[in-house]
Amino acid sequence: MLTTIIVLAVIGAIGSVLLFVISKKFEVKEDPRIGEISAVLPQANCGGCGFPGCSAFAKACAESADLAGLRCPVGGDPVMQKVATIMGVAAGAAEPMIAVVRCNGTCEARPRTNIYDGATSCAIASTLFKGETDCSFGCLGLGDCVKACDFDAIHINPETMLPEVTEDKCVACGACVKACPKSIIELRRKGPKNRRVFVSCVNKDKGGVAKKACANACIGCSLCQKQCNFEAITIENNLSYIDHTKCRLCRKCVEVCPTHAIHDVNFPPRKPKEEQPAAAPQAAAQENQNTNTSKEA
Repeated sequence: MLTTIIVLAVIGAIGSVLLFVISKKFEVKEDPRIGEISAVLPQANCGGCGFPGCSAFAKACAESADLAGLRCPVGGDPVMQKVATIMGVAAGAAEPMIAVVRCNGTCEARPRTNIYDGATSCAIASTLFKGETDCSFGCLGLGDCVKACDFDAIHINPETMLPEVTEDKCVACGACVKACPKSIIELRRKGPKNRRVFVSCVNKDKGGVAKKACANACIGCSLCQKQCNFEAITIENNLSYIDHTKCRLCRKCVEVCPTHAIHDVNFPPRKPKEEQPAAAPQAAAQENQNTNTSKEA
């Protein structure tokens, strides 16, 4: 019995030594900066950076030479500055982004033509039918974007049945963008003073069809494109689109849009246009009449 115990102990000791040697020989050393970077990240694991989680993002940063193309949308510039300090590189400032809902098909503008009775999921509903209205491009209003947001930054307005973004909560993680099966949500620049101009429509039907389905739809009339002096507006597939990297926020396109499909956000109220005095032409006519009378006299 004692011999058996001794033999087993020796075998266990030899096995332990072998495992230790092998583990040291084939050890994969982790860059210590990965742990340091991970410690300064918000650990939201939202996927907005393009990686499965904060750990994967930290590893990508540690393996990057200059952090080009890497950004934590939740932490923003302050967190990326800390990451850059750990890496010993310069941190480039990125333009703040925000989620924008490109659908203005309210209940009044886009009347119901049928009723959906099924799972409360945009992803499921979009595979079954076009929607409760004649616009097959618009928001379904079932809230997949709301469920996807970890920051309580988007909600469905019960009156319009459209999602609305709370600006001070949105971190531009892009979760709502991925969750929307209709692709009506996109990330755009916040803009100076949080001001931005965008086409709140994704309907690609021809003008008459789009207008019949929704009173607020873009009809591809190109009036906005002709008005823009910065080549920021393009028309493709009967739909107008404003490039936020070129737009100078002059808002001339907003004024000429016949369906009010172009929205301007966080701008001060427009000043009322001054009307030309109607008495001026009458005064000029009276003056001419007096002059003629003087000549005849």
